[in-house]
Amino acid sequence: MKTNLKISILFLFLLSFAMVSICHGQNQQDLDEKAEKFLNDNKQQWRDLNVPFGDGKILHDLIVENNYQSALEIGTSTGHSTIWIAWALSKTGGKLITVELDKNRQKQATENINKVGLSDYVEFRLGDAHQIVKDLKGPFDFVFSDADKDWYVQYFKDIHPKLKQGGRFTAHNVLQNLGGIRAYLEFVNNHPEYVTTVDKSSNSGIAISLKK
Repeated sequence: MKTNLKISILFLFLLSFAMVSICHGQNQQDLDEKAEKFLNDNKQQWRDLNVPFGDGKILHDLIVENNYQSALEIGTSTGHSTIWIAWALSKTGGKLITVELDKNRQKQATENINKVGLSDYVEFRLGDAHQIVKDLKGPFDFVFSDADKDWYVQYFKDIHPKLKQGGRFTAHNVLQNLGGIRAYLEFVNNHPEYVTTVDKSSNSGIAISLKK
């Protein structure tokens, strides 16, 4: 009798697990379809300091391939890169904190995230990233910096102790002649605890610094 009861309990447990897995798989499929359609439909519409489509895909793939789960974005704009990052985190079971200074841009980003059903994976912070990033506790395993370029070095310094070993700090627009970029590249290329490469597949360029 006890043996039969144990078998029944085990069967119910396995059945429940299977049902949860099926539901999760279906939910993820729905998210994938919605995110992919939204990104493709709006591929040429992103302006206002947003990343190009290809750069968003680079960020997405870095997160999925390395199973990153605790991400930070410095500079939300209206949410193009935010969607790519949040979509990736929906696959790894992670969450994103994204920081934006401009209230109107953040409002648009929030609306865009809601449209693709990814709001559960994003925590929005409104305010001065100089102070917010400094105050964040972390830890993080993925960071995307796309705010004021002359503060890139300081953002990196503030995040460094909160970045996990094996994590990546990525920075946008490093192939462009913008103030602060040269100093940033010199800093990260000479940092003894990181290996930095630059993805040159777009005109913008993304510096990818892996913490050893």
